[in-house]
Amino acid sequence: MRAAPFVNRAARRSGPFSGLIFILLCLLCCFHFPCHAQDSAVFFDNKSVTLKEVVVRSGLNVPLFIQRVRDDTTFYKAFRNLKVLGYSAINDVRMLDKKGNAQASLSSSTLQQVGNHCRWMRTIRETHTGDIYTRDGAYNYYTLELYAGLFFARDTICGETNIVSGSSFSLKGKSGIEKHKEQLKMLFFNPGKKIPGLPFVGNKIALFDEDVSRRYDFTIDMEEYKGELCYVFKMTPLEGLSASERSQIVINEMTTWFNPHNWEIAGRNYDLSYHAGVYDFDVHIEVEMTKFGDYLVPKTMRYNGNWDVVFKKRERGVFTATLFDFTK
Repeated sequence: MRAAPFVNRAARRSGPFSGLIFILLCLLCCFHFPCHAQDSAVFFDNKSVTLKEVVVRSGLNVPLFIQRVRDDTTFYKAFRNLKVLGYSAINDVRMLDKKGNAQASLSSSTLQQVGNHCRWMRTIRETHTGDIYTRDGAYNYYTLELYAGLFFARDTICGETNIVSGSSFSLKGKSGIEKHKEQLKMLFFNPGKKIPGLPFVGNKIALFDEDVSRRYDFTIDMEEYKGELCYVFKMTPLEGLSASERSQIVINEMTTWFNPHNWEIAGRNYDLSYHAGVYDFDVHIEVEMTKFGDYLVPKTMRYNGNWDVVFKKRERGVFTATLFDFTK
């Protein structure tokens, strides 16, 4: 994605002092604008967006910024990059009982290797407890099955690419666990867009559609994230919603940090919950990104979730994936 024209040239410079230069520029604004400046609200597509003081002073082009949020592909691209890179990972998965005690767990160190347009995974170390596996060696938990879909490769996989352009998610020809994996990808990589085939929820997460966005606050701020100054875009439900309006909320919070130099996503947090007659869930996800050369890649992913589907046992899971030592 090309850098936006409204970012100060000094803020685009790479190098160890770029963040410091950007901070100094923001501080200099205090000498040219009244220090008692208030937050400001602007309207975009009939949505009220709150700009914090430092953002107002930065001269951010709000419509272009919102469009970047809606059309972002850097987050999806980062995970696609895992299909063409080697890396080491530390995996920690714990399934909990209703009292919060571990009833099954898996802890492992894995190494993904690549070559000849293929990738494969070696397990360096693994310990597990409880009924994490079935008798035939399959995963006994849906949560772990979804985790494995992101970070494990049991067999050699060939012919994959990290190309995002032209790729799309589709439920066509998919059923069961494969259909649910595709729906999860839609929610995870395209937040704010409708998800087909997901009863009661599909239309309630289209955050930028007018009938959904009217229930949310949109805020743009600037803050330090993991040692780097970033724009932060936060979406939270409006205060004072009626009980019926509140019952339509699925995404309780979504916060995204953007690198102001290249507009890549530096991190994202999700907080989702919903209670329907046939299922309920309460999930929190945190993702931190890092760079390997020109590649944006996930560095850490944390998940804490509780969900239940009719005719299936409730699953309470906590997992952390830490990725490092990337190779090409």
